[in-house]
Amino acid sequence: MLRLLPAVVLGLLLVSFAGTRAAGAGLNEQLLAETMARAESLPRLHALIVAKDGVPIVERVFRGPSLDTPVNVKSASKTIIDALVGIAIDRGMIKNVNQPILPLLRNRAPDVLDSKVGTITVDHLLSMRAGLERTSGSQNYGRWVTSPNWIRFALTRPFVDEPGGEMLYSTGNTHMLSAILTDVTGTDTLELAREWLAKPLGITIPAWTRDPQGVYFGGNEMAVSPRALLNFGEMYRNGGTFEGKRVVPESWIRASWTPLTSDRRGVGYGYGWFIGEALGEPVYYAWGYGGQMLYVIPSLKLTIVMTSDSSLGSDANGFICALHDLVALGFMPAVMEKGALNLPLVSACGPPADALQP
Repeated sequence: MLRLLPAVVLGLLLVSFAGTRAAGAGLNEQLLAETMARAESLPRLHALIVAKDGVPIVERVFRGPSLDTPVNVKSASKTIIDALVGIAIDRGMIKNVNQPILPLLRNRAPDVLDSKVGTITVDHLLSMRAGLERTSGSQNYGRWVTSPNWIRFALTRPFVDEPGGEMLYSTGNTHMLSAILTDVTGTDTLELAREWLAKPLGITIPAWTRDPQGVYFGGNEMAVSPRALLNFGEMYRNGGTFEGKRVVPESWIRASWTPLTSDRRGVGYGYGWFIGEALGEPVYYAWGYGGQMLYVIPSLKLTIVMTSDSSLGSDANGFICALHDLVALGFMPAVMEKGALNLPLVSACGPPADALQP
């Protein structure tokens, strides 16, 4: 089932829920209500939107800001940065994903570097396969963001794998992409995000953190509202278009959703998207620290947004498992054809969840 990750099966309660619109052919309203009861029981979950074919069937704020208030989506912003790279390639500002990064970084790199840095490509940064020691994680992140030059720090990490090797999740990779976008376009990443994404999607992207050299943080600290994140996800679900207008090349959507590597749990990863499966359906998701989630399930025409308390990591106390299970054991089967519900529902982090069978 969901090779995403599960929660301990909770007792289900049928409840009414304000702010949720359960309508449409084939929608299992009872399962939807039960799933919302489980969602409401998660004290760290702030907001939730579930859209079927672009129409919200769930819009709830459990706690925290409104659905229109920009919130820090943490590493889900990596997915947004990677979309900007796809647009830059389409516009000829970056040749292709196989282009080495050093010429693109111009004068930002130090003069003395390991020769292997010259073999790192845009593809390696996008797919987290640069081979350099990570700048993410409790032991590395703080040293990196307190350094006087984030790009130089990331480029001078020791190699722990070959470029193109195993996945080494590192925010330094997407920050280098932000610097590359800034240099090849002559425009800062904030203005690119506003012009290339916010304007066609009808959303707002406030200014966010910059590094000591003025490069907007690539891969963290970006704030967008849950409804804005929904529009971004809908654009990907529709092959790169939004309300009939092309935003991102369709070829970039396909490339982003093609697994090139996998994380330590065996979950696939493309360009800024994790790639899993639930109930036999492909599931693509952006994942930010603490549980800032964007799920896209094209085969079911589903787009799901969750924002959460970011004071704890999303792995703490099985929280990410509980979020995955809301999707795989609740919202997905609630919109599937009745015959598909005979499939075994298996919790993303545990044994078969027979109690969740409708």
